Amino acid sequence: MRIDKFVCRALGVTRKEARDIIKSGRVKIGTKVAIKNDWNVNGEDVFLDDNKLNFKEVYYLMLNKPKGYLSATFDNKLPTVLDLIKGYDKVNLSIVGRLDMDTVGLILLTSDGKMAHQLTSPKKTCFKKYFVQVDGKFTIDDIESCKKGMDLYDGKGKLYHTKPAKLEIINEHEAYLSISEGKYHQIKKMCHSLGKEVIYLKRIAIGNLILDENLKEGEYRELTDEEIERLKENI
Repeated sequence: MRIDKFVCRALGVTRKEARDIIKSGRVKIGTKVAIKNDWNVNGEDVFLDDNKLNFKEVYYLMLNKPKGYLSATFDNKLPTVLDLIKGYDKVNLSIVGRLDMDTVGLILLTSDGKMAHQLTSPKKTCFKKYFVQVDGKFTIDDIESCKKGMDLYDGKGKLYHTKPAKLEIINEHEAYLSISEGKYHQIKKMCHSLGKEVIYLKRIAIGNLILDENLKEGEYRELTDEEIERLKENI
């Protein structure tokens, strides 16, 4: 990889800014000062002011989404989840597992396009787990109804039958609900079909990736290597 591209990605700066930094003589490839932008990095350590630069090909971020944010990369009128992310402006992040404006909880953002596609592909069975509170009462019969699936209308008014879902009742008004698809307002519609209305919804897991309970709403962090490996088990 060219040294200017390496510095650009490692520091999250523009290519021009990276070239200006190199021109200043502050960058070394191994023990040699980089004097040309087109010098290649072939496994050597790269240093800026004698501090090693760490370069990543891909990024994985866990965000605890608050209410009032669109699960989109850009919108002319409303705030998006990317407005919460700072320091990754030069990284092409994709959103894995979108949430409604009023739904909170786990969102995965990554520059790993292949993983993003595999985690959201209808051909895969990656369950997303939610904590749900309802106006109404959960019953034992609801467990079987979720398991069998139910007929709902998607966002385009097309009738579909939901895939088997897992309902774990906590008490009459609270439960965990795991689904392997993400149709328009699916959980709200499922609960409505069961005679209840959702009053609070929070996603707590995507496959084997569990929301860090120490992350407050609006906060985010990079995944650990262990979390990335666990996530890959779902694909």
